[in-house]
Amino acid sequence: MQSLAEGLRLPTNGLDYTILAIYFVVVLGIGFAARASVKTSLDFFLSGRSLPAWVTGLAFVAANLGATEILGMAATGAQYGVAVVHWYWIGAIPAMVFLGLVMMPFYYRSKVRSVPEFLLQRFDASAHLLSSALFAFAAILIAGVNLYALSIVVEALLGWPQWVAVVVAGLFVLAYITVGGLSSAIYNEVLQFFVILAALIPLVVLGLKRVGGWGALSDDLESAHGHNYLTAWGGTGIGQGNPLGANWLTIILGLGFVLSFGYWTTNFAEVQRALSAKNLSAAQRTPLIAAFPKMFIVFLVMIPGLVAAALVPKIGTPGSDLTYNDAIPYLMQELLPNGVLGIAVTGLLAAFMAGMAANVSSFNTVFTYDIWSKYVKKDRPDAYYLRFGRLITAIGVLASIGTAFIASSFSNIMGYLQTLFSFFNVPMFVVFVIGMFWKRASMKSGVWGLLAGTTAAMVNYFWIYKQGVVSIPTDQGANFVSAIVGFAAGAIVMVVVTLFTAPKPEAELAGLVYGTASPGLEEPPAEGDGAWYRRPALLGWGAVVLAAACYLPYSL
Repeated sequence: MQSLAEGLRLPTNGLDYTILAIYFVVVLGIGFAARASVKTSLDFFLSGRSLPAWVTGLAFVAANLGATEILGMAATGAQYGVAVVHWYWIGAIPAMVFLGLVMMPFYYRSKVRSVPEFLLQRFDASAHLLSSALFAFAAILIAGVNLYALSIVVEALLGWPQWVAVVVAGLFVLAYITVGGLSSAIYNEVLQFFVILAALIPLVVLGLKRVGGWGALSDDLESAHGHNYLTAWGGTGIGQGNPLGANWLTIILGLGFVLSFGYWTTNFAEVQRALSAKNLSAAQRTPLIAAFPKMFIVFLVMIPGLVAAALVPKIGTPGSDLTYNDAIPYLMQELLPNGVLGIAVTGLLAAFMAGMAANVSSFNTVFTYDIWSKYVKKDRPDAYYLRFGRLITAIGVLASIGTAFIASSFSNIMGYLQTLFSFFNVPMFVVFVIGMFWKRASMKSGVWGLLAGTTAAMVNYFWIYKQGVVSIPTDQGANFVSAIVGFAAGAIVMVVVTLFTAPKPEAELAGLVYGTASPGLEEPPAEGDGAWYRRPALLGWGAVVLAAACYLPYSL
């Protein structure tokens, strides 16, 4: 992420700092309150599988409301225009519905404590260990993105040195996760969700007022950037030009299918929230409930980006003092009065902390359950793993502080994260989807599919794209292509390896492959779960239809 412009300093006063201080006190208070419920490692890592669907649903979407959403998506809106909606309506909603309707029954009924543990049951220990190591590494890198973004914003807006912002935020996240475990992280994410809304809604309202409303904003942007800047699909025909630098095929396959499904269905930072739900129905409804606020959050980040592009026509260009990442901080400086400004700054910090906490809490679970207890220290008392979980949380936060500065080599947060997703999430998704729907997929095909997919995506990005072997207009377009290449390579290798290696005995696949029975794992529906408005199928298909309808005003 590029540093924010030197001139961006907010006129904060005592009221703004008071609001910020109150927020931090509440965050720590929630952590200490949650401590009383932490008696076992399952309580610490998965909240004892006891949380209601509305809590896990809001936590699910809040865990994604980190640096990507707030600064990254506003920057993407300023740079590419209305095309940013693709990351929501085709790049999130279908995958979230697929997770809730199709994959959560496999995850929840198998009683796995993490996403990699499912691969242990479906394939073998080699696939499990590799996926655990890749996920733990990626989680620390992504947590570092949130920390680095936070430090840059706080330095620019409040004048704090970067290292102070990194250390303070890291210590607060460390404190409430170490004390209260996943329950603390989840309840804080619910609080952070509403704080983030309180920060973004005034920016949208006041921003539109400043530019004269949506009609005037559209006229200004169309004259400056062309009609395609204000449409979702304009110029996306193969061979045509558009701001995003991608055609409809790479958008649908690269973003809408491979990257999206790879992220939402196998990223344990999200799935962990659903696994903490109190029963299967609540677990299924977690991503489905989250889908409804998710599809409308795009307006809260896209509109500030568009307003910034209208107010600063040269934003992001070599002749401008402002980068695309400055869109939201610039509007905060220009539009918000004291008090509201304090809420907005608090909302930004909440967003970064939510994103970091989601990745740190998923990292400590995977490292403890999938690496330490399986391959290093086996069969220890539960209290030992609870203590180790708190220790590895501290180590994870310290590692995140270190990886925060890796992000500095990338000019756009969103581009960096999409690159990581194409390397780590996409290969895991292809292994999951083939393993779940093809009984013949052999035990050894899992690890080789992971290796092939990860390697192919990296080769495409670092050699074919970066070395100019094939010309791709933008980093985002390159990420879409890398995702498709990684998915295809992983799938082909899995099929080839399966032809020459032994499948897993069919008796061991019960409940792990689509169409196989899972005797003894069914559970009676909880009271009230049978209500029509709680039916997963209705929620899921309703979200898909609504997301498709959202495209209509932006399709011409």
